[in-house]
Amino acid sequence: MSTHAKRERLLLADLLETHGPEAPTLCEGWRTRDLAAHVVVRERRGDAAGGLVIKPLAARLERVQSEFAAKPYDELVQLIRTGPPRLSPFALKQVDEAANTVEFFIHAEDVRRAQPEWSPRELDPVFQDALWRRLETAARLYGRKAPTGLVLRRPDGQTAVARRGTPVVTAVGEPSELLLFASGRQEQAKVDLDGEQAAVDRVRTARLGL
Repeated sequence: MSTHAKRERLLLADLLETHGPEAPTLCEGWRTRDLAAHVVVRERRGDAAGGLVIKPLAARLERVQSEFAAKPYDELVQLIRTGPPRLSPFALKQVDEAANTVEFFIHAEDVRRAQPEWSPRELDPVFQDALWRRLETAARLYGRKAPTGLVLRRPDGQTAVARRGTPVVTAVGEPSELLLFASGRQEQAKVDLDGEQAAVDRVRTARLGL
């Protein structure tokens, strides 16, 4: 049975293939070619991917990612579709599921929602629950840059505190939409915000995310 990560991987590859190398994405400054290069480098160049979290390595990451972006676009898409090398940690099903479910879901939406006409996907409850578990675990990381207190709430009432503080803004929506909101895609996420208007406005334009 395919995993969530594998399904989202294949969807992302299909979207990248369909829209071509120069389509817009929600990632600031990136076209689809840049996004594809990012995904490939993250999985296949661990020596450079550390630059995603370690600032002294950022220049190396940027250089390696530029080199990959210069490769034939079809090759990049195929590398995403086929997955990481056999000896990569990402080749392990458990690691792939833990590390890539959210990664590929968000990047698939980065491509989908940057297009002129889009609508939210109908996601099954099992996948929504999987996204919620990951969001719930990492909520404090997603909300650490929030300018106010921030609470994430599902329609059924389950909540996760992304940042303590006052005033408090509560974002209400399905886990998939809350995840996009918390990762910095506030404009495109379908959530309702409850709180003082000034605080809501600040959260809408904050640089949320990991």
